[in-house]
Amino acid sequence: MTRTVYLNGEYLPEDEAKISIFDRGFLMADGVYEVTSVLGGKLIDFEGHAVRLQRSLDELEMQHPSSRDDLLEVHRELVRLNDITDGMIYLQITRGSAGDRDFAYPSKDTPPTIVLFTQAKPGMADSPMAKTGMKVISIADERWGRRDIKTVQLLYPSMGKMMAKAAGCDDAWMVEDGAVTEGTSNNAYIVKGNTIITRQLSHDILHGITRAAVLRFAAEAQMQVEERPFTIEEAQAADEAFITSASTFVMPVVEIDGAAIRAGTPGPVAARLREIYLDESRKAAL
Repeated sequence: MTRTVYLNGEYLPEDEAKISIFDRGFLMADGVYEVTSVLGGKLIDFEGHAVRLQRSLDELEMQHPSSRDDLLEVHRELVRLNDITDGMIYLQITRGSAGDRDFAYPSKDTPPTIVLFTQAKPGMADSPMAKTGMKVISIADERWGRRDIKTVQLLYPSMGKMMAKAAGCDDAWMVEDGAVTEGTSNNAYIVKGNTIITRQLSHDILHGITRAAVLRFAAEAQMQVEERPFTIEEAQAADEAFITSASTFVMPVVEIDGAAIRAGTPGPVAARLREIYLDESRKAAL
């Protein structure tokens, strides 16, 4: 069955959706994106994603081609048209096409390109990895400096995932100046005693929507949170480690660079945060 996608105001079969070869998203990676999860046919954390999308566009001085309400309607219609129960909706906005290649931005009246498509992921909240945990390696963080803007420049994170795969692991944590920044597509955490430790917000990491929700729920559950950098060695000696993202929610990490965390088994803090996040997010879903 062919998916229905959204392109510049139209709902189209995926094999009929086309953009210009001169689109700046293709030529320059001049675009931003968001990923919103769907559970039980409803959107998780849509408001947070909409706010971060606007921030990314503003930081790059790009036009927003749709209002928040219109964007919500497009998301809901794609869920309906593609009969998505559990899965994800990817949204990408580029600076559009001026009809040729040029380093200079096109004129302000050049319409941006907006694309949305779905991916069905049945049972994504019941991932077996939540019970077994994931293994990560560490790699140097060689991305550009503005990681807080969710751009489509994903080559190095893709390379990082392939490095992890080649090492027989699930993902990579990136390290800069001796400290962990984040995972290839997720925020990174460790637990020491009763304290959850994660890097503070800055230009160095993506301001994760799931991160914000999980830290809020942790505080409400009277868990201690400390926002600061941590090293790989500190992570290996931690009581627990985990990641958060829109597609994995809260996922335990049980091995870092070959060193087992908590005897190689998921810990109670990550398990509890995953349970709280899924429960509360489903209640607030749109």
